[in-house]
Amino acid sequence: MKRKRSSLQTPQQIDSTDLYLDDYCWEYVFKFVFNDDDDDRGSDFKSLSLVNKQFLSITNRLRLSLTVWKPTCRLLSRLFPRFINLICLDLSCYHGVVNNLLVQISRYPLKLTKLNLSNQRNIPARGLRAFSRNITTLTSLICSNIASLSVSDLLLISHCFPLLQELDLSNTYSISVKLNGSMSMVFPKLRKLNLSGHINRYMNDAWLLHFCKNSEFLEELVLLLCSFLTQHGIASAIRERPTLKSLSIHLISSNGNISSHLIDSLVSLKDLVCLDLSYSRISDDLLSSIATRGLPLKKLVLQYCYGYSYAGIFSLLSKCQCIQHLDLQGADFLNDQHVINLSLFFGHLVSINLSNCKMLTQLSLLSLVSNCLSLSEINMNYTKSGNGRDAVNYNFFKDFVVSPQLKSLHLGGHSWLTDECIKTFASIFPNLELLDLRLCHNISGEGICQVLRRCCKIRELNLYGCSGVKLHEMNFEVSKLKVLNLSLTSVDNEALYVISKSCSGLLRLLLVECNGVRKKGIMHVVKNCPKLREIKGVLWTRWWYYQGHH
Repeated sequence: MKRKRSSLQTPQQIDSTDLYLDDYCWEYVFKFVFNDDDDDRGSDFKSLSLVNKQFLSITNRLRLSLTVWKPTCRLLSRLFPRFINLICLDLSCYHGVVNNLLVQISRYPLKLTKLNLSNQRNIPARGLRAFSRNITTLTSLICSNIASLSVSDLLLISHCFPLLQELDLSNTYSISVKLNGSMSMVFPKLRKLNLSGHINRYMNDAWLLHFCKNSEFLEELVLLLCSFLTQHGIASAIRERPTLKSLSIHLISSNGNISSHLIDSLVSLKDLVCLDLSYSRISDDLLSSIATRGLPLKKLVLQYCYGYSYAGIFSLLSKCQCIQHLDLQGADFLNDQHVINLSLFFGHLVSINLSNCKMLTQLSLLSLVSNCLSLSEINMNYTKSGNGRDAVNYNFFKDFVVSPQLKSLHLGGHSWLTDECIKTFASIFPNLELLDLRLCHNISGEGICQVLRRCCKIRELNLYGCSGVKLHEMNFEVSKLKVLNLSLTSVDNEALYVISKSCSGLLRLLLVECNGVRKKGIMHVVKNCPKLREIKGVLWTRWWYYQGHH
């Protein structure tokens, strides 16, 4: 404050300058209040900007990212002088002439560090040249889903952006020229490279080896679903970068075996903390070798891997007990006793994904809750549905100590879940922020309302396909809820009115195939949820009309 109020001053005598805070103080306040709520910043900044010119100026400076759609292009001459601290620019939704847009953007004194050019027909070479001449701070470039990419494009990128640390070239449909003549393509600062989704023969072992040899600081390599990379090529490439910390690869083998060359190369990565082998054929020998070398793994993803067994995963997890994120989705051999045994090694586990492990029942959930005291996310969608003979007595759960650390719970596709079950879970996990109950047909709106009363921090609720849910009973404020999926439920106009009054902070609402919803219900939501950014469903075309008049 500029001055303290004198004890002799009356309210009428207080000058307006007595309550004045400078811009730096307000900026600190705004950052503190919205620091943990990035999704909500845009809407709240919009409200703050209407208070006065000072708040408008401050919130403009706090905006760090901008997504440009084609209609936005006409406003760039007004937007960029206002948002002087932008560091992230997303053009993935822009379908105009990108070259002209980049030339226009290059005229502003921006210090951008991230540019997203995904979903374009080709690399806008002319625009990137102009862009790079004036904006020299770029460290991240995303060029995913580019229809045609050539070696000359990559040469251009390497020459225009020498400070590039992250390059995403995933899901490119065709590379028009082979590697010949591209030896001058060097990314000296590159730390993360994503080449996933290349199914053409030009993204081959030679390409990968060239990238790895010429990227001295490479730490993260993503090679999922690259069908023309061989085990020998991957092994040779990662040998060039022994300091890799994160590796995501899809292993393909004609004879069903993992070569000793590849195993030796993998276990030589002494700094490896993240390993993703999704959709690969792996072996117990590979997992045992990783365990023997004692790699410092903190994240292990074996999503829909095959060829390994409980013996292999037990060998690894019993020795690598610092893992924080574990994904065993689709491991059909896992049963409840396996999970009970493995849970004893999960002292540091933060998240686990056991969805589509068909043999698991509620006993696995019980063991995770009991033994993993650091666990903040459990995903057990589409595991074995309980019935009258194998269902767990939920009185066991009622005796549990409250687990405040659990923030996300995914239990979709379980017919055994009832209102009584989810009420019990709500009492055990009061700090839930995400609850996924998709296709749980035996829960009702009354049960959901009880959960929302107890778990007042829920930000995302997925009730997709819960046919018994209407939510007419919601007559209390649910201030934190941002994302609500009511697709394939029984909600109608009356329910939408109640929801809109209780959940005024909604950002995203999904109403796909909600046949009871009409124009009147949509209007309730638009009127009562001022922060709403997206609504999807049978009436989505009308929403754009309402959004324009909101």
